Amino acid sequence: MISDKKYRISNLLNTRLGFYLLAVLLFCIKTYIVYQTKFTLGVKGGLQEFILAINPIPAALLTFGVALYFSGRLSYWLMMIIDFLETVWIFANIVYYREFSDFLSLGIIKGSGNVQNNLGKSLAEIVHFSDFFIFIDILILIGLLVFKVIRVDAQPFKKRYALLLSGLSIILMVGEYGLANSDRSGLLTRTFDNNYIVKYLGLNEYAAFNAYQTQKESATRSHAKASDMDSILKYLDHSRAKPNPVYFGKEKGKNVFIIHLESFQQFLINYKVDGKEVTPHLNKFFRNRNTISFDNFYHQVAQGKTSDAEMMLENSLYGLPQGSAMVTYGSQNTYQAAPAILDQDGYTTAAFHGDVPSFWNRDSTYKSWGYQYFFSSQYYKTKPSYSVGYGLKDKIFFKDAANYIQQLPQPFYAKLITLTNHYPYLLDKQNTDFPATKTGDKTVDPYVQTAHYLDQAFAEFMNYLRKTGLMKNSVIVLYGDHYGISNNHRPAIAQLLHKKTITDYDLAQFQKVPFMIHATGLKGGINHTYGGEIDVLPTLLHLLGDKDNNTIQFGTDLLSKQHDQRVAFRNGDFVTPRYTKVGSNVYLTKTGKLLKPNSKQKAQIASIQNHVTTELSLSDRVIYGDLLRFYTPKGFKKVNRKDFTYQYTKGMEQLKQADQRRPTSIEAKNGNKSTMNLYKTDAPELK
Repeated sequence: MISDKKYRISNLLNTRLGFYLLAVLLFCIKTYIVYQTKFTLGVKGGLQEFILAINPIPAALLTFGVALYFSGRLSYWLMMIIDFLETVWIFANIVYYREFSDFLSLGIIKGSGNVQNNLGKSLAEIVHFSDFFIFIDILILIGLLVFKVIRVDAQPFKKRYALLLSGLSIILMVGEYGLANSDRSGLLTRTFDNNYIVKYLGLNEYAAFNAYQTQKESATRSHAKASDMDSILKYLDHSRAKPNPVYFGKEKGKNVFIIHLESFQQFLINYKVDGKEVTPHLNKFFRNRNTISFDNFYHQVAQGKTSDAEMMLENSLYGLPQGSAMVTYGSQNTYQAAPAILDQDGYTTAAFHGDVPSFWNRDSTYKSWGYQYFFSSQYYKTKPSYSVGYGLKDKIFFKDAANYIQQLPQPFYAKLITLTNHYPYLLDKQNTDFPATKTGDKTVDPYVQTAHYLDQAFAEFMNYLRKTGLMKNSVIVLYGDHYGISNNHRPAIAQLLHKKTITDYDLAQFQKVPFMIHATGLKGGINHTYGGEIDVLPTLLHLLGDKDNNTIQFGTDLLSKQHDQRVAFRNGDFVTPRYTKVGSNVYLTKTGKLLKPNSKQKAQIASIQNHVTTELSLSDRVIYGDLLRFYTPKGFKKVNRKDFTYQYTKGMEQLKQADQRRPTSIEAKNGNKSTMNLYKTDAPELK
């Protein structure tokens, strides 16, 4: 009996159908293993486990089935090629997910230069040896063929059977979607989180849906019309927050520094390692009586990471659910960004970044936003020892940036983007004077060392501002752009937070980043208001005396009594002073207790969810449809991209002419003499 069974199996494997079924089986098994070991999909309950186990099957039957329409050896090798391509797609997602807790999208792939920058420089840190396990089924199948354990079936496979299998796979897809939708209603209409789509439908179906979304988004712009703005204006008219009279116009006419703290999370403030403060200077700045420090401020980025943070910070528009708005829509869309608003108020506007100008499409997007100057890597002297992989080390960057800052006619708006505290947190020994944490996670442990270096660089820059008098006449805004440690490092995060285990609630609170506003004479203190990056622009404009009554901004002034404390995350989750929603779970924000809501609480949660979903959708409509081309606020002049060039020679000539027309720069007030002798740094590379 057993011998007969082996004989039948052997005969089946020696047919093309048998080899096809074996290839599909092995592929589905390895995909399920990857789901369970390489991704964090939040599978709960028997039904979700069952769906996860079967979700690779329909797509595998369909894609591998393409080979059945061909005959002979070609059919077999086509199965190998399909298997290899599918596996490369899985491998790429494993690597990307490990760093970004998300799956690859067409938007990210389109901005391939940014993917390369984000992954290429740290690939050795991200790729694990176990990742290559997923290619083992291909090696097994090739071995079975090469060593003739399985013989090639030369008989043609009937086309009607191939069609039948293709039809069956499509029917299974529809059935799987129905089953998934019964557990997660509105899966493809109300979901902002890619984890849900992969969990319920699979990686291939996610890719297909993402391609459909991308095509739909591209078509949106061509079909958009001026009347599409009506619902957005109506929504914003009901949600605007009036300025706080205590703060409105308090800093009118002052310079503005936006200091971008790369990958810097709130937990680092006052955090100690071996009894030593990681960021003593930032801690002191956080507690300064002239600093308003928000301790319930969250990043709200998605796949666009830093670019999403910049989009929210300077436009009060959300980043996109997939890809980067700066990469995909930075060049073609109309914006009403902070640089353009302040330029028309008489400000000089400049961005500073120690990497290549094309990173995140900045050199193009910044023109759309109205930046007069962009001081990127071409403006700085560089040596191999000056670089940390993503550009200049912070101490060198701040010093070099100061040389151009002293030449900017005042008042100015200057954004400085730091880099050293960027994954994978690399720093040479001569710049490392702080102990690493001891979680055992090689990705996490050096994070405090690069944060400490950033803190030192920040202190050097602040000292320069004090010596030149810029500190007294400037608003200093500090913000963390996004998480530094992704949720994929749960055990290490638990150790950092001094907890045995962590919940989804803990991870939601872990998304807090610093936001501080400092100015001489400003009434400061620790502010417990809940908010996020979307709220920065209206807050800043009110401080500078701009009421922004008719702009398109989805955030509200954090200092206003009417500020909306519902913080929306890009995946549709949210945090409020009362509730924290993560996936299908809701926690009490103050205690972290998992809530079993009563009818009243359910109504409140549903109302918040509706608000979050509506706001994200309306912001997306603005970007996808380029709706700001149809609407110009009163007193605002549309940006003409042709007015700007960031090429070094022309930029320096323009800066010289601007300072001659309006000699208000620090250098001009110093008798046209440089103030760089006042800048002190202990950067060993410059000694």
